Parts: sequence; structure tokens; C-alpha cells
Amino acid sequence: MIEINLDVMLAKRKMQSGELARRVGITQANLSILKTGKAKAVRFSTLSAICRELGCQPGDILKYAEGEDEDERTDE
Repeated sequence: MIEINLDVMLAKRKMQSGELARRVGITQANLSILKTGKAKAVRFSTLSAICRELGCQPGDILKYAEGEDEDERTDE
């Protein structure tokens, strides 16, 4: 499973999500979907812009954690 630590980076940079969305050129709604881990994908151009604005690396935002991916779960 991929964990999203965008809130941590925003707090470290003392930046509001609305400001980041504006700087990156995405909607606050789409940034919120990404922050909550509900996004199914993220464009490299968006990830690059986020890293540029936060002065970080993708690994500062995204983390792989052992566990079951939501897409792999089966409801029995």
C-alpha cells in the first residue's frame, strides 16, 4: 500500500493546502483526494510540481508500506 504524507510536508513548510493547489495548478478538491490517499493515480508532472513547491523529494511524500492494497482486496 502507498501512504501519502503530504500533510506532513505541508506542515513542515507551513503552507496551506489551498496555496499549494494554486501554485501547482490543480483544484483543492483534487489535492484533497491525493492527501487522503483516495487517488488511484498521480501524474508525474503533478508530483514534480508538488515537490518543486515544497522543496522535497517524492519519497518525502509517498511511502510504501507492507499490506493489502485496496485494489487487491476481495469482499467475501
